[in-house]
Amino acid sequence: MSREKIPLTPALLALKKNQVVFVPRIYKYVEHGGTRVGAKALGVDEHEVIKTLVMEDERKAPLIILMHGDREVSTKNLARFLGVKTVHPCDPKIAEKYTGYKVGGTSPFGTKKTMPIYMEETIAALPRILINAGSRGLLAEMPPSELIRVLHPISVKVGVSP
Repeated sequence: MSREKIPLTPALLALKKNQVVFVPRIYKYVEHGGTRVGAKALGVDEHEVIKTLVMEDERKAPLIILMHGDREVSTKNLARFLGVKTVHPCDPKIAEKYTGYKVGGTSPFGTKKTMPIYMEETIAALPRILINAGSRGLLAEMPPSELIRVLHPISVKVGVSP
């Protein structure tokens, strides 16, 4: 079995700089496959695969929300929490400008622009998470405590079943 080459991404550089304990996990990326494909390929529960979503409020102020792969963000509840009228997903081109990552490979680590980061509160209770490491088909497996230590996300309760 040949070892696949792991691309050096700004996310991996940020993880190494912050001495994050993590394991890179590679899988075959499928366009529009979402977290389901990564979870199945790596033999993990989709609940442990954390998606990094870039959103904006009505003033076009960007933010990142981290959510379980098998859950969706209630933009209504997130807007209420933030005290704004609306929150919506960014256009992929705009999200790429903010983060430096292509959609499907967006990591909360090593983003171009510093943005507030919100995290579904139940993520902290998981024994491990797999989160994008800055490239499509590349996840970083780590305890959620490492993510919290480095990113200091604001805990929210905005997850809903799809």
